[in-house]
Amino acid sequence: MALLAACGPKNEPTENMISYPTTAKVDHQDTLWGEVVADPYRWLEDDRSEETHAWVMAQNEVTFNYLDQIPFREDIRKRLEELWDYEKVSAPEREGDRYYFTRNDGLQNQSVTYVKESLNGEASVFIDPNGFSEDGTVALGGLSFTKDGSLVAISIQESGSDWRKVVVMDALSNEVLGDTLKDIKFSGISWLGNDGFYYSSYDKPDGSELSAMTDQHKLYYHKMGTPQSADKMVFGGAETPRRYIGGGVSEDENWLFISAAVSTSGNELYIKSLASPNAPIVPIQEGYDANVNPAYAKGNTLYLFTNLDAPNYRLVKTDPNHPTPDNWVDVLPEQDRDVLRGVNFVGGKIIATYLKDAHTVVRQYNLDGTLDREVGLPTIGSAYGFNGRMEDKEVFYTFTSFTYPPSIFRYNIATGESTLYNSPEVDFNPSAYETKQVFYTSKDGTKVPMFIVHKKGLELNGQNPAYLYGYGGFNVSLTPGFSVGRIYWLEQGGVYAQPSLRGGGEYGEAWHEAGTKMQKQNVFDDFIAAGEYLIAEGYTDNSKLAIAGGSNGGLLVGATMTQRPDLMAVALPAVGVLDMLRYHKFTAGAGWTSDYGNADQSQEMYEYLKGYSPVHNVREGVEYPATMVTTGDHDDRVVPAHSFKFAAMLQAHHAGADPVMIRIETDAGHGSGKPTSKRIEEMADQYAFTFFNMGITPTPAEKAIQMN
Repeated sequence: MALLAACGPKNEPTENMISYPTTAKVDHQDTLWGEVVADPYRWLEDDRSEETHAWVMAQNEVTFNYLDQIPFREDIRKRLEELWDYEKVSAPEREGDRYYFTRNDGLQNQSVTYVKESLNGEASVFIDPNGFSEDGTVALGGLSFTKDGSLVAISIQESGSDWRKVVVMDALSNEVLGDTLKDIKFSGISWLGNDGFYYSSYDKPDGSELSAMTDQHKLYYHKMGTPQSADKMVFGGAETPRRYIGGGVSEDENWLFISAAVSTSGNELYIKSLASPNAPIVPIQEGYDANVNPAYAKGNTLYLFTNLDAPNYRLVKTDPNHPTPDNWVDVLPEQDRDVLRGVNFVGGKIIATYLKDAHTVVRQYNLDGTLDREVGLPTIGSAYGFNGRMEDKEVFYTFTSFTYPPSIFRYNIATGESTLYNSPEVDFNPSAYETKQVFYTSKDGTKVPMFIVHKKGLELNGQNPAYLYGYGGFNVSLTPGFSVGRIYWLEQGGVYAQPSLRGGGEYGEAWHEAGTKMQKQNVFDDFIAAGEYLIAEGYTDNSKLAIAGGSNGGLLVGATMTQRPDLMAVALPAVGVLDMLRYHKFTAGAGWTSDYGNADQSQEMYEYLKGYSPVHNVREGVEYPATMVTTGDHDDRVVPAHSFKFAAMLQAHHAGADPVMIRIETDAGHGSGKPTSKRIEEMADQYAFTFFNMGITPTPAEKAIQMN
C-alpha cells in the first residue's frame, strides 16, 4: 500500500519564491603551480566581517522564506518531535564507588548526568547542562574522574565550538574548585592521582579563533591549586611540531603515554615512567606509517593495539622497559577479513570488538590470546561499551541497529550471559521494517557492501523516495545504528541506504587507503554506483533519490552532485569540506592531508584536487539538483566558508529551476553539543525540502502511523 501521495512531477514554488541575494565577486586570484585560480568569493572566508554577517542573514532569509511556504513542514516537525520524545539513558559507568549515567527525558536540549551510590540505589542529578544557557547551546563536553572518583574535570562546550573550558569539581560535595582552565582544544583529561592532570591544546591563533590555523598541539600538566599560566608543557611546541598530541596515564598510574601525529592517520607513541619526575620520554614507535595505542599496562607487561604490519589491526604485548616493535609479541594476531576495532581489559579477560562486513562481532579472550567465547548479540548491528576495570565482574554495553533503538545490556564476564538492563520505548513498530545487506559493483569492479532499510513488502517499482547516506573517509566505519529521525522517513515509505564506501575502515587500513589522496575518486565512484544500484534494482529512480552526508560526507555529496547532477533529485551536503585547494589553511585542516593530500605539495596533487573540488567544479549552464547546503556559523572544525563559497557558486551558475540554497544555523558548530530543538528543526527542514522537491506530499503523521 502506498504511503505517499504524489503531487505531480514537482511541487512548484509560488511565483517569486526564490530570489537569491546578490553575492559580490572580488577579483582575487591565486597562482598555483603556474596556473591562475580565481577565487571570487574569498571575502566570505572572513567570519568576523560585517559583510559576511549580512550575507548570512540575507541567505537565511531566502532559505527560511522558502521553507515557510512548504505546507507540510510543520507536520514533519511535529512528528519528529513525537518520535524524539522518549527517555534516552546511557550505560552506567563506575567511578570510584559510585555509578554515573546520562538521561534525557525526551526533548531536553542536553542530556543530564545522574549519580547512584549503588547500581540499585536512587539516582540524583549530578550535572544538568540545561541550566548552562537559556537556548541549550552550552553543552557538557565530557567528564574525567580521578581513579578514586573524588574529583572530576568537567569540559564545557559553547555554541558547538571545539574550544572548551574545563572546570574542576569535588565529585562528592559538588563544590566547584578554583581550578578553571580555558582555551582547550582536541583534548582528553587524564588524572595522575588527585594532584593534577594532563591535557592538550593550541596557543590561541592570531585572527579569528573560529577559522585561523592551529597546528602546534601541546601536552600540558596542570597541578591542582595553581593557575593555568603555571602549567608545565610536557611535550610539543615549535621544536617538535605536531598537529595532534594526547597524553594518558595507565590504569596503575605507573606510566604516561604520549601520542603524537601530524595528520589523522598514523601516530608516534612515547612512554614515560611516572616513578621519577626526571624520567626520560622514550619512543615506542616513531614515524607516522601506522597507528599504535596503549591498551593496558600492568607490571612488566604492556599491551598495544596497532595496525603496524597488520592492516586489519592486532593486539600485541611487550615489556614497557623495552617497548619497541622488535620486542612485540602477538596476543590477538591480525585476521584475514574481520577488522579488530577495539579491546577492553576487564574482569581478567580481553573483550575484543571486530567488524565483520560492517557489523559488530564481539569475542572474549583470555590474557594469553586464547578464545574464551563469542558474545551473543541480538541481531546484526553495532555493540559498544564494555568499559570497566580488571577487578570488575560485570560490564555494560549498548547494542543498536537500524530499527533497534540503543539498548543497554549487563554482561557477566564469568558466564558470558547478557541481561537486558534498559530498553527505550520509541513510538514505532520495528517489526514493520526490514534490513538487508547487498554487495554491489563499483566502477572499477570492487564489490562494496550496502545496508538497505525499508518497510516490509516494499514494491520495487522505481517510485519510492530513497535517502542515500555516506561518508567514505578517515578510517571511519558506518555501521548499523538507530536514528529516531530516520524512522519518519521509513514511516513515509522511504528507503534508507548506507553503503560502506572505500576511505572508511569497514575492511581495515587497505580499504581506508583505497579512498585517499590520488585514489579519492574511488569514494565518489562507490557512492555513484550505490545510487545507480538503487535505481537499477527498482528501489527508486533519479527523480526520487536524495543524497546526504556531513563533514567529509559533505565533500562526498558536493563531488557527487557536481560530477553526476543527473543522478539525484536532491542533494544535502552538510558542514562539508568543499574547497579542496584551501581546506588546509583553516583551523586544524592541515591534519587532514593523510586522506586528501594538499594543493601545495605537488602539481600532480593540485591538479587531482582541483579536478574534484566541489567549489571549483560548479559549471555554468548546468542543471544541478535541488540543493540545501547546511552549516553552522560557529563551526571551527570545517569552517563555514566552505559552504558559503559553494552555495554562492551554485547560485551564480545553476541553470535549472530547482532551488540551490544554504541554511546556516546560528550559535552552532560542526554538530557536537547541538541542542535537541535545533536538531529537530534542521531535520524537519531537510525532509520538507527533500519531499517538496521530489513532488511528494507526505502522508499526515496520524495516518502514516496507522498504516504502519
